[in-house]
Amino acid sequence: QVQLVESGGGLVQAGGSLRLSCAASGLTFSDYSMAWFRQAPGKEREFVAGITWIGHSTSYKDSVKGRFTITRDNAKNTVYLQMNSLKPEDTGVYYCAANPSRNGIEPYPPGYVYWGQGTQVTVSS
Repeated sequence: QVQLVESGGGLVQAGGSLRLSCAASGLTFSDYSMAWFRQAPGKEREFVAGITWIGHSTSYKDSVKGRFTITRDNAKNTVYLQMNSLKPEDTGVYYCAANPSRNGIEPYPPGYVYWGQGTQVTVSS
């Protein structure tokens, strides 16, 4: 049974930092590209950042470039999202997701076969 479990969300003031973690089990982690998506109330789920299966390439939503960093540790079956200089518009539920494709990092949800339950990030102004 595949499980992706996110942690590290919370309430932070604008300008602050959070580090999200996503621990994977039940799959060969290094076979999957991983990504973080987020969903704000009333909005569609959107791609935030992605990393290829061995970490040789990353991709980011334009609005988070230079502030967020995605990394992975295949020995620990974990992917991370370091979020700095947080803004109120970064508020939402953050989900990690796994994609078995070797076609690079896909920025759309349908390619991702496994999803975590999400962790809430709230940035106050």
